[in-house]
Amino acid sequence: MTAPLAIVGTDTGVGKTVVTAGLTRDLRERGFDARAIKPAQTGYPPDDDAEFVADACDDPDAATCPRYLEPTLAPRVAAVEAGEALSYDSIRTACAEAIAETEVPIVEGIGGLRVPLAGDREVIDLVADLEATAVVVTRSGLGTLNHTALSVEALESRGVDIAGLVCNEYAGATVAERTNPDELERMTGYDVETVPPLEGETPRALAAGVTAALSASFLDRLVPEER
Repeated sequence: MTAPLAIVGTDTGVGKTVVTAGLTRDLRERGFDARAIKPAQTGYPPDDDAEFVADACDDPDAATCPRYLEPTLAPRVAAVEAGEALSYDSIRTACAEAIAETEVPIVEGIGGLRVPLAGDREVIDLVADLEATAVVVTRSGLGTLNHTALSVEALESRGVDIAGLVCNEYAGATVAERTNPDELERMTGYDVETVPPLEGETPRALAAGVTAALSASFLDRLVPEER
């Protein structure tokens, strides 16, 4: 099985989907068969992160999601509320199959790392079991130091490699925002990228904004060494 990237977040709503779309689009434009994999989507409809990525890449094959649940809750809780069966093995198997078919698979997390996924398993269990390399997406403002450092520590405790951190919606409007990237690098030892608040309303425009904001060295680091 190809080792995937995992775009994980310190919380829900931090920008994982937009970052996933930007990275998937960039890799596909470089000629790689990159595809985003959303293990489970809650809040559907209207929420559909896989559709957002597919729209950003102008290709329905650019993203997939094996399981949709209506309640806007953690997947395990959403399944219980909806009266539907949801097993960790089914999610892991579906992801593994999609990964095996993809040159550069990109697994998008669900909320934060400790979000209940299925049974007694959490999102971080899936990231570790898939042997993924993580990109951690964080908020930029006050409070992100604690949340990010704990998320990094949790990944490291499970033996998950980390490619870097992305502070999303970075405007530098406060002292906390302006100092957080350097402080996160000091605290975690990983490179920190910043993505500003993005203009544009379409998935394609937002994905392009992510790619433009991230450094070439960071993007190159995510390109497979061998095809």
